[in-house]
Amino acid sequence: MFWAQFLSRYTCLQKSLTASSLKRVMSVYPKCCWIDHVRRISLHRGKNFSTKIVLGIETSCDDTGAAVVDETGNILGEALHSQNEVHLRTGGIIPPVAQQLHQENIVRIVQQALSISGLHMDEISAVATTVKPGLALSLGVGLDYSLELVEKYKKPFIPIHHMEAHALTVRLTNPVEFPFLVLLLSGGHCILAVAQGVSDFLLLGQTLDIAPGDMLDKVARRLSLQKHPGCSGLSGGKAVEKMAQQGNGLHYEFKVPMERHSDCNFSFAGLQSQVTRMIEQKEKTEGLQEGQLLSCVSDLAAAVQYAVTAHIAKRTHRALLFCRKKGILPQKKATLIQKVLIWVADRYQVASGGVASNQYIRKALQIVGNATDATLVCPPPRLCTDNGVMIAWNGIERLSAGLGILYNTEGVRYEPKAPLGTDISDQVKEASIRVPALDLLIF
Repeated sequence: MFWAQFLSRYTCLQKSLTASSLKRVMSVYPKCCWIDHVRRISLHRGKNFSTKIVLGIETSCDDTGAAVVDETGNILGEALHSQNEVHLRTGGIIPPVAQQLHQENIVRIVQQALSISGLHMDEISAVATTVKPGLALSLGVGLDYSLELVEKYKKPFIPIHHMEAHALTVRLTNPVEFPFLVLLLSGGHCILAVAQGVSDFLLLGQTLDIAPGDMLDKVARRLSLQKHPGCSGLSGGKAVEKMAQQGNGLHYEFKVPMERHSDCNFSFAGLQSQVTRMIEQKEKTEGLQEGQLLSCVSDLAAAVQYAVTAHIAKRTHRALLFCRKKGILPQKKATLIQKVLIWVADRYQVASGGVASNQYIRKALQIVGNATDATLVCPPPRLCTDNGVMIAWNGIERLSAGLGILYNTEGVRYEPKAPLGTDISDQVKEASIRVPALDLLIF
């Protein structure tokens, strides 16, 4: 009966967009146009709760997430509404559409997470919510709803930096001590930073233009991978990865970005332009129009994936060498641990974010780890993408450390753009560290 009522209630979009253009966009979608994921990891009732329990809310982009996590790392309840199917139909995220879907689902998602946890808001220690960086319209939905909750139930509010939450997820799954080196890869970011504390980061490098996930999405659209039988319903990055498994990465050669720059910054726009020119050339050769599938699509995908991976791996390699040279991370020999990290001496390098779930990229990072006497372990794939769990855990971290806890929310604002930590990328460039060549060909 419950599921019948649930499906009946949520099989269609209940609200229409006010702008006529958005109505036209939404009208092309089938009535059942979202995917809901409700996860029940561990359920504790009544007596066994730890002192600190945080409700986390995530709406920075196109996923509405909520989770309840306690201070020992137990995920008591979690719910996630994905807008992926909607945005796949338009070839990208339309901010007002994302905002509309967040508004329609946030109450339900939060209530589901609480219901699964078996808790009432009175039993929650604090509410943690993503307030930066992200899409302004999406961030606003989560912040407005969260402020209503904390006002109604008189709870502390913990504003969360989205990238900080990604970086600290590793401490939910493993007992990792600060400092550690973190690599964040996603559709909107590409960052190398040293986490020295819960809210203390040193930024070594970041993308100067577009992020790897964004670039792969655009390449997938230009290759029309959604029309390929094996890629229907996959994100751009996943589609490229799937097609690349069938291709030869050596058949086409794309120049790896920034080879002559001795820093840890990233750039993917130039690579995207290279790929676009190659696709246009092959379409002309095969007599195809844009939108038709090339016969060499698998080889092109493999070559693109290799160039992206080589760029990421080389910048990460330099970051490792820089941190050792400058003593930012300890030098002594360490026992290696499994699962989430590259261990550098007795500290770590974390790979996190949606693109970090790409298995080809992970294998390349393993090669980097082997070359630097480090071991790569990554967060579970489901925690690499945006979710409420990482926000709730970041809230636990801050609550435990007594950092950034607000009892008066007057003046709290969201920030679409927000740097992570203190930028020391100029120091990396000045160090001018040469990176030894590695064989990154993976079959």
